[in-house]
Amino acid sequence: MPPKAKEKTGKKLVIVESPAKSKSIAKYLGDGFVVDASVGHIRDLPQPSELPAELKKSPVGKFAVDLDNDFEPYYVVYPDKKKKVSELKAELKDADELYLATDADREGEAIAWHLLQVLKPKVPVYRLAFTEITKEGIARAMENIRDLDTDLVDAQETRRVLDRLYGYEISPVLWRKVARGLSAGRVQSVATRLVVERERERMAFRSASYWDLAGEFATGAGESFRAKLVGVDGGRVASGRDFDDRGGLKTPKSGTAVVHLDEASATSLATGLQDSTFAVTSVDTKPYTRRPAAPFTTSTLQQEASRKLRWSSKSTMQVAQRLYENGYITYMRTDSVFLSNEAVNAARKQAAELYGQDSVPAKPRVYKSKSDSAQEAHEAIRPAGDAFRRPRDVKSQLGGDEFRLYELIWKRTVASQMADAKGSTASVRLAGEATDGRRAEFSASGTVITFRGFMAAYEEGKDTSAQEEAENDAERRLPQLAPGDALNAADITASGHETSPPPRYTEASIVAELEEREIGRPSTFAPTISTIMDRGYVTKRGGALVPSWIAFSVIRLLEEHFAKYVDYGFTARLEDDLDEIAKGHKGRSAWLKDFYFGATEGSGLQGIVENLGDIDARAINSIDIAPGIVLRVGKFGPYLERPLPADAPEGSEPERANVPEDLAPDELTAEKAIELMENSGPSERSLGTDPESGREIVAKDGRYGPYVTEVIVEPTEAELAAQPVEYYKNGKPKPPKKPAKVKPRTGSLFKSMSLETVTLEDALKLISLPRVLGTDAEGVEITVQNGRFGPYLKKGTDSRSIGSEEEIFTITLEQALEIYSQPKQRGGRAATPPLAEFGPDPVSEKPIVVKEGRFGEYITDGITNITVPRGTSIEELTRERAVELLAEKRAKGPVKRGARKAPAKRPAAKKKK
Repeated sequence: MPPKAKEKTGKKLVIVESPAKSKSIAKYLGDGFVVDASVGHIRDLPQPSELPAELKKSPVGKFAVDLDNDFEPYYVVYPDKKKKVSELKAELKDADELYLATDADREGEAIAWHLLQVLKPKVPVYRLAFTEITKEGIARAMENIRDLDTDLVDAQETRRVLDRLYGYEISPVLWRKVARGLSAGRVQSVATRLVVERERERMAFRSASYWDLAGEFATGAGESFRAKLVGVDGGRVASGRDFDDRGGLKTPKSGTAVVHLDEASATSLATGLQDSTFAVTSVDTKPYTRRPAAPFTTSTLQQEASRKLRWSSKSTMQVAQRLYENGYITYMRTDSVFLSNEAVNAARKQAAELYGQDSVPAKPRVYKSKSDSAQEAHEAIRPAGDAFRRPRDVKSQLGGDEFRLYELIWKRTVASQMADAKGSTASVRLAGEATDGRRAEFSASGTVITFRGFMAAYEEGKDTSAQEEAENDAERRLPQLAPGDALNAADITASGHETSPPPRYTEASIVAELEEREIGRPSTFAPTISTIMDRGYVTKRGGALVPSWIAFSVIRLLEEHFAKYVDYGFTARLEDDLDEIAKGHKGRSAWLKDFYFGATEGSGLQGIVENLGDIDARAINSIDIAPGIVLRVGKFGPYLERPLPADAPEGSEPERANVPEDLAPDELTAEKAIELMENSGPSERSLGTDPESGREIVAKDGRYGPYVTEVIVEPTEAELAAQPVEYYKNGKPKPPKKPAKVKPRTGSLFKSMSLETVTLEDALKLISLPRVLGTDAEGVEITVQNGRFGPYLKKGTDSRSIGSEEEIFTITLEQALEIYSQPKQRGGRAATPPLAEFGPDPVSEKPIVVKEGRFGEYITDGITNITVPRGTSIEELTRERAVELLAEKRAKGPVKRGARKAPAKRPAAKKKK
């Protein structure tokens, strides 16, 4: 008798990745649909140590990948996902159809495939792909259901196996030769190399000084403008771009001579021109046209959010994910600038309504991606829906961060379909003769915008310096001038400049660089930056990415022994190959075999690792800083060392000095290294013996400052041998056990103490901390100790700062209880001193200072605040500029904020029946 056919239930199971996404989709599906979430990936490659015993010695054992069977991955369900998998299987039992609605990119396709492999459905399966969670978007997706794209799955599987092979073969070399816990990665190592190479350029950089002139010039009618010196006696005046990174003047490419003005010649020229007559030599007027930027891709969104919102790439993607999952924007991982017809029409309609019909061009704008490999979600990041919601319409529904990012995306999308900005640019040249006979030529230019077009909605940010911003003034009008017009000069002044080293990468600029080199893909940019920071290879100073010294060692080892695998072109070609696999043009297994084993013997990754030869770890971890001074990267951080001479007595210790943690690599100049060595003092000083333990107490200079510790002597071979012998069951003796390591007591020196003067009595007090004061009425212990941010009391999880380090040994239980009886002060630490001071403001008469704030440095007089302009360092900021910025901010008036609406009351949840 044939088995009874399953009875139809009418239930259709839809599986997505996140609960937030499932709630949003459920609103737009009809009756019978049940939406559940896998909560991300459900399985992955395990650690080799987690493999079953029978597999550990098989070809699968090294990577959890079967090297002898076409690189077949061995996947396991995450332990914390087993319950979720059981729930999905239970849901599937009652379903007639299964819809896999994971994200529309490689990773989403792979998640869908893993679900298919684990759930093993016996009902029809459909792939539901969409780029926006709106009624229209879901309806279009339901009309275009398809099968799983196995080529996309192959590409993602190849990427996963490739990263496992790369990391698990190269990382152990770093552990042996640099430090434990380090990692190498296909994209992360290349990104780290970019940051290290830029720092090397800064370290090798030598500044050059040059001078120029600027002055105010007025027509007979009294109209004035400012112009800058560009030529002397027919030669072009040297500017910063005329010098190389070693401080030398470049050979000019054209036949025009370059005049390098020093202070003496510039000052004398300025003096000689004070009473000179000037005349206009040429006037050139050209039409000005500026086109809008393309809609956002993942890369450009991260760059613009970094510039305008000062967000990290990771923060940007987290906020974008929330906007997408709640139906406000389209899918946020994409390298396409394409807009659907519906989106183009929505943007044009909104632009015409808000800015007038003339702000929209006659034909829709069509954008094409720069890269031929642009794929994944196939549409730019834009507001969701066939009709865009204005920012003001959604403000009450969004949190602050979500609103700011939505507004940015909305503006960029609408502006992308607007008309060009129009205007004219005028350039004028004028000349005069100094009293010493030198002919000086000045230049000025100005742009007048006559039709703002897309600029009425949005202007793209730029990574420019203060000097470039000044030179590229967006809108500066010049007087009406003609050749031969006489001009009066006033206030011609000479000013000196220093060339600047190449700027460090910011998150925005390194994402742009990776994209330009076609390294990585939209989904990898933010995780890559997070990884190199989490690994300690890179830290942030302000917005700049600064490499650690350990990153120098890692990159040097990779460049010298794995050069191909950190080559920019090679890494980009890997991405191209993965794209070819995604298109079905290349096979996964054959490609991985070529990568790992090589086309010829020893040419693959396996052969290179097996034939590395000797690697001199000391050389890898050493950098020459000054004659006779080497920086070493050690177990406890970087330090300077003067190597011992060849004839040094046996047992001599080289002179060493710690490198301050906050000192950037390019700041460790030869002069600074010599200063650190001269001020280092003894690295260790014996203070005596602890009368209670009998252990020696020493004072040391450590990476985080001077400290005291006790010396715990390791047991000798004789002492180990004298231990009682233990035997195995077969009667054979067990090897002597090493006693458990005892952690030495340590304590940082107080600020009032020094390595040279600290006493044994001081040291014994310091290593005795934390000091127990007693208990409160409920029996909770109260202790006092010293911490990174100063001395504090601790009671359970409640910590309270106290006044000074000396109070640690004098404060009583009664005083501590009194402190705990007071309300806790948030942010109660002493205010940090200002970064710069510029005296009283001429308007408010309050002191002008520069402070470090949550979003970077800012100028304030205590009443008005203004952010320090991007590209301006504190050292470049002058009193005049600070006063000017505050005045401009005052003139704009306070920021107008809309009245805050009371939150809408949520309807009471319906009770389950």
